[in-house]
Amino acid sequence: MVFKSLLIAALAVPAAVFGSAIPATIPPSEADTSSVQIVGGTTAAAGDAPFIVTLLLNGSLRCGGSLLNANTVITAAHCVGTYSASQFSIRYGSLRYASGGTVVKVSKVTVNPSYDDGTTDYDVAIFKLSTTVPTSSTVGYASLAASGSDPASGSTLTVAGWGATSAGGSVSSTLLKVSVPVVARATCNTNYQSLYGESGLITDRMFCAGVTAGGKDSCQGDSGGPIFDSSKTLVGVVSWGYSCAEPNAPGVYTRLGNAAINTFITSNLA
Repeated sequence: MVFKSLLIAALAVPAAVFGSAIPATIPPSEADTSSVQIVGGTTAAAGDAPFIVTLLLNGSLRCGGSLLNANTVITAAHCVGTYSASQFSIRYGSLRYASGGTVVKVSKVTVNPSYDDGTTDYDVAIFKLSTTVPTSSTVGYASLAASGSDPASGSTLTVAGWGATSAGGSVSSTLLKVSVPVVARATCNTNYQSLYGESGLITDRMFCAGVTAGGKDSCQGDSGGPIFDSSKTLVGVVSWGYSCAEPNAPGVYTRLGNAAINTFITSNLA
């Protein structure tokens, strides 16, 4: 299993072993400034994902996230690791993760108490900001998926981020986006059972999206970032997957419409 936060390139995890990858950061100097792929995607324009933020760990790109209101960001629990709130900040209002916009410190981190680092279940966390974020022509708050909702198989969603443009590759300095179809949970479970030799890896708190032939996907560095529908409703956050953009290995996302996940989020909005 590969988390889609940034990875130490030298890490090797056999495909048959179901275990946690080790997240790390990549300095801005190593960012890819020329590629137009998240993997298989295009460059995003201002307003395409007005709620997206860069999650910075000690000033370096860690993950993505989404603004839910003026002082609340949602991201993936595995992005937190063992770090404290004081080590995190977010950048909003910029298409570049290392410059522009405004940087705000994080004052509090709340990881879903049911999060399981071994299975990546309940992979969601809430960050509270020390300074409020106002809306503008290019900055907005995400509409959260309704409790009980589940992305329909075959429907098209958009995922955005600054992550790697290939498995183990360089991150992108500019925001990228890609459209991917939702894959039925049963199909995704079958796919991942063939990859890892374990059944039931895709729980009700997750959903999958990707192209059967591969070539379009989120990747390392995109973790915690948004996946949303055509109305810009936030339906998931980038969680994990098998490498990036491999055939029959769609990306796995935390399902924000799951009742337990949704209750956790809404109870931490104030």
